[in-house]
This record gives sequence, structure tokens and C-alpha cells, in this order.
Amino acid sequence: MADVKALVSRLMTLEDRIIACMRCGNCQAVCPMFGATHMEADVARGKLALVDDLAHELIRDPEAVADKLGRCLLCGSCQANCPSGVKIMDIFMEAREIVYSYLGLSPIKKAIFRVVLAKPKLFNVGMRIGSPVSHILFKKDNTAQQTVNSPLLRPLIGDRHIRSLPNVPLHAKVGNLNEPRKFGGLKIAFYPGCMGDKYYVGMAEACLKVFKHHNVAVYMSSDFACCGIPAVSSGDGKAMVMYLRKNLELLGDVDFDYIVTPCGSCAGTMKEYWPKYAHRIDDTAYYLAKNIAKKTMDVTQFIVDVLGVHAMQPRDNAVDVTYHDSCHLRKGLGVHTQPRELLQANPGYHYVEMKEADRCCGCGGSFTLFHYDLSKQIGQRKRDNIVNSNARIVAAACPACMMQLEDVLASNHDSVTVKHPVEIYAESL
Repeated sequence: MADVKALVSRLMTLEDRIIACMRCGNCQAVCPMFGATHMEADVARGKLALVDDLAHELIRDPEAVADKLGRCLLCGSCQANCPSGVKIMDIFMEAREIVYSYLGLSPIKKAIFRVVLAKPKLFNVGMRIGSPVSHILFKKDNTAQQTVNSPLLRPLIGDRHIRSLPNVPLHAKVGNLNEPRKFGGLKIAFYPGCMGDKYYVGMAEACLKVFKHHNVAVYMSSDFACCGIPAVSSGDGKAMVMYLRKNLELLGDVDFDYIVTPCGSCAGTMKEYWPKYAHRIDDTAYYLAKNIAKKTMDVTQFIVDVLGVHAMQPRDNAVDVTYHDSCHLRKGLGVHTQPRELLQANPGYHYVEMKEADRCCGCGGSFTLFHYDLSKQIGQRKRDNIVNSNARIVAAACPACMMQLEDVLASNHDSVTVKHPVEIYAESL
């Protein structure tokens, strides 16, 4: 348990940042949690009021405080619509770290954040062991999404529909890459993220196919650690620093023009949180992280803005595709036209806009693990908008969103399939 005096000091800095909140309620209209529960305590305004009185509440009932702060998807809708410009996400992240510094992390979270995710080689071994076991525990559910579920594990994971683990992860297929620049052209550091390396391998391979087509040299390490967003959102700043040290060590001596990732959450973390947490290491780490943040790009942004790929006229028999905006990508980084442009770069597809494209899908990273019923309820609204678009495919530029969309679509036995925009563009090459 952290020193109480130190925590109180940190709480005082939060109060100084909260004072700008006018309690106007603009956040209420855009909050997916409030849309599901209609409870004031679940909206940003209510949580900020809680944080404002955190010093007293923390001593009186720390578990209740942790529960209330945990009932947030961290989608950023409130911050994006705040007329006062309150940095709500930063406040919530720090409040969670303060609370868990006081309470302590659960043994399971400690094991995941500080052992598994902090040690890429151990994580890789675990996934190799887990893949054949998953084929025993999970059964195909015969849906268009080609997902599986597990009646045996229903008491633990509920009625989830997920993709099977791939037989071979990306790092095992490709290994380490450090290609020379081609004809003096571009070189990138490709950061596939945990999901791209170990789960959506086909999506990560599509990225590599695109880079090769456009003569982009690639650096990629099989030892990349997690970007840190699961730890940060759970209040584990110590774990975040562990991952950051590892990733900065791998990237520090590499010459690259951009660091590119197919995960909106990873991109947002690298741009926003890597420099902030690198301060906790030393000045050298901070300046390196700051430089990397400037070079960080979402893969759709890189392909459209840097490589110059643009929309084409769709063929007469083109397949209708719609797009879901990842919260971290749209609200955090302002990337929203590029994924749509990329989808239209394949003439085999015709783009249609869905209603409420930028509304949260309900995943929220670890939120869906601890609040699955709420996550599914929020996801149902997104599913309805997808189906009503009459598109045959829905694209999302975030693997976590892809997982959530596959779950809600499979649960409803819908025929819509889920892809990353890069996969659709890569099909045309």
C-alpha cells in the first residue's frame, strides 16, 4: 500500500484540474454508459464529482470508489465534447492509479500486467501452449464471423463469441525484420500490437503486404512488449513503465521515418502516454519517447497521407462495406477520413456510412471483461446500426473493436463479417 501522504498530494493536483468542469451535462448525451444505465454516477460529470471528493471517499470506502471509476469505457466521448476542455481521460487514468496504489492490485492483474505482458517471450510461450488447448475448450458456432464459444467456460467468460487463436502467431511466421531502405525510400518501425501479433495475424500480414507493395522497408521485433494501455487503464503505472523501458530499448537505436501500428489504441497510447510515463524513467527516455510519439501513425493514416493511396470508383458489382470509428482513433487522434478513404481504394467495395459511426461499440478494453452485460448492451446498439446500413462487411481500425463487433454480430446470428480497412485494401494488390 502506497504512502497515504503521497497519495493525498497527488489528489490535490487532480482537484486543480477538475475545477474547470462546469457540470453542464454535455457529457451525458454522448456517454455510452449513461445511455445504457441512465445513472448519473456513470457519466463523466458524476465521476468527476466523485474524484473531487476522492481523499475522503478513499479512506471511507476504497472498494466502492474503485468500482465506480471502473464503470467507464474510457472512450473519450466526454472529453471530445467538453466545452471547458477538461482532460477527463487523464484525470480518470490518474484517479485509478491513485485508488489502486491505495488498495493494491489483485494477484491476477499483477500476474498479467507485471509478468505475462512485461515479458514478451513468456507471453509468446503461453500463447503457443494456449492455441491447441483452445481448440479443445472452444467449439465453432457456425456463424458468418467464424467465431467460437465455450459452454464449458461459460461461468467464467459468459456466452462470448470470439475468433479461434491462430495456430502460428505473426512473430513465429515472420521473425525479426530490419530491412534496408529500398532505393533511398521510406523505412518504418511496424508495431503490430499484442492483438496483431497473436490474434489477428491475417490483419498484420495484410499490413506487411501493403508495405512490400509500396517499397516501404520494415523494422519489426518479436520482442516488442505491450503498448501499456491495459495497465494504464487499470491503474498500474509501474507495469506501464516496465513495458516502456523494453520498447524504448528496442526502438532507441533504429533508424525509421515513422512507427506504424494497425491498432488505434496502441497509436493513442504511444502518442499520448509514452512521453508522460517516460518522465518516470529519466530525461533520456522522455526525449526518446517524445520523438517516437511524433513519428507514430495509425496504419490507415500512413497509407493515405504518406503513401498517397486514395479512393477509386467502385465497380458495378461492388460489395457494400461500412465503417465503425474506433474511439481512441477518432476521438483521441482525430483520424476518421483516412480509414474511409482506404476502404474506397479497393474498387471491389462500395462504401456506405452507418448511423452513429463514431459511437462506442462497448468494448473498452478490460471493461468488457468485468462488465460484460453492460458491454454487450452497448454493443447491441452498434450492431443494430451496422445491420441497418445493409452492408455485408463492417470495418474497424482497432482489433479490440473488431473482437467486440464479432461477438455482438455472432450473438445475433447476423451475416455481416468484420475486417480491418487494411485487409480490404490489401485484397486489391
